[in-house]
Amino acid sequence: MLVLAIDTSGKNGSIALARTSFGQSDVEIVEILPLTGGAFSAQLVPQIAALLGKHKYSKNDLEAFAVANGPGSFTGLRVGLAAIKALAEALQKPIVAISLLEAVAWSSAEHRAARGRVLAAMDAGRGDVYVGDYEVAPQLRMLSERLLSREELVALANGKTIVTPDARLAETVRAAGIQVDRIEYPGSAVIARLGWEHLQRGQTVRPEELEANYIRHSDAEIFSKPKA
Repeated sequence: MLVLAIDTSGKNGSIALARTSFGQSDVEIVEILPLTGGAFSAQLVPQIAALLGKHKYSKNDLEAFAVANGPGSFTGLRVGLAAIKALAEALQKPIVAISLLEAVAWSSAEHRAARGRVLAAMDAGRGDVYVGDYEVAPQLRMLSERLLSREELVALANGKTIVTPDARLAETVRAAGIQVDRIEYPGSAVIARLGWEHLQRGQTVRPEELEANYIRHSDAEIFSKPKA
């Protein structure tokens, strides 16, 4: 089974082509193709075609899609989700939508043998943090995802491990005496592997159901609200 995974949530994104089969837990990452500079709208579809062609595949060989649906860049996420929607609808193939916070928690569970509760955290700018409260054993389970201030994150930690790919955020919470698990940023290869777990459990969405997991409202939404 050939799976295409993409992450366009940040300034730099990536595409991963993966092979696997039902009943197997292992996922072979055929290749990871970086997307740089944030110009995803111009790069994404041609790069997908080039990646498939390089390995002698066509879009018709794709059996499923995994996509990071946020939180992250509003523009980047819209571009990535639109591309996956179009491909999945044309090919009539399933989509798995992966929260980046889940990918952060999963990376800790997979590669650091974490157990119990963890707080997956990513810098959201403006002094805020995207925070996912996850139970990572025996199976990854999301309890909540929300936007907090750094002070609120520290207060919420209360004996839990914070997992983050952000160096500055790791330093901040570590200075407050909180245990931190610093991981690599979970790009498209992690999205592919985690997506495969979801796919085997039947946790898929149709193209019309695929939505971004922004967590924070855009400035346009905030400033368009009528004042009380």
